[in-house]
Amino acid sequence: MKTRPSEYVLEVLKYFMLIVIFLFCIMPFIFMLLSSLRPGAQMVQNGLTLDFNFKTMSLHNFKALINYNDGMYFLWFKNSIILTALQTALSLLFCSMVGYGLSVYQFKGRNLIFLIVLAVMMIPTEVLILPLFKLVVKMKFINTKASVILPFVVSPFAVFYFRQYCLGLPLDLIDSARIDGCNEISIFFRIMCPVMLPAFAAIMILQAMSSWNGFVWPLIALRSNENMTLPIGLNALLTPYGNNYDVLLAGAVFSVIPIIILFLINQKAFITGLTVGSVKG
Repeated sequence: MKTRPSEYVLEVLKYFMLIVIFLFCIMPFIFMLLSSLRPGAQMVQNGLTLDFNFKTMSLHNFKALINYNDGMYFLWFKNSIILTALQTALSLLFCSMVGYGLSVYQFKGRNLIFLIVLAVMMIPTEVLILPLFKLVVKMKFINTKASVILPFVVSPFAVFYFRQYCLGLPLDLIDSARIDGCNEISIFFRIMCPVMLPAFAAIMILQAMSSWNGFVWPLIALRSNENMTLPIGLNALLTPYGNNYDVLLAGAVFSVIPIIILFLINQKAFITGLTVGSVKG
């Protein structure tokens, strides 16, 4: 069947729009990378501009980043990796179990719990900072990794998403597993979790991004320089006595690499999870 001229034009316009959107999305990263190669003095004089002199570009800013404060940047990087990994793993475990329970099991108060989850989603995080801070201080978790991980380890959005996703799962699998003698824990981990892999991939990326980019709460909960995460450490480069924009941009280039790698590994399952999860329920 021959393609009509109108269909061909629409196809060309579609790809043209996709290319334009792609350029708009990728341009900030290209700008950040090129700016990280510029001399600091040039950046202060000319500001953030698209007028780049490629002859003056070098890796000096990255060398300065490596040597900054005896390699403190990579300590911040390691702290962020540890906190993100722990918080994401625990969040996936607890949120998937809660969402699964709210969708599969029939018990008194199930709808009330779900309404509470929806209500908590509407509360801004800033409102919770003061009571959370008092709680962390009372539990003597201040300036520890637990103070950053525990308050937000269960995300209302993740619970909501898993619940909606599990509503579309075939309950016959659960009944068959029960007939074969599996207990409820085995059913969840051995039968249902493999079926929920797209949902896990979607929430893993979203939770990892939220934890990796977290700034306000870690800034309040962490006190010592050795426990700082990457966003706090990069922000510390901007002071009233001098702004190291060149080192800051070099550090920002490294900071986006883990999230990009995580998305590239899980992009297919991520897209499937968002697509399937959006039509369930």
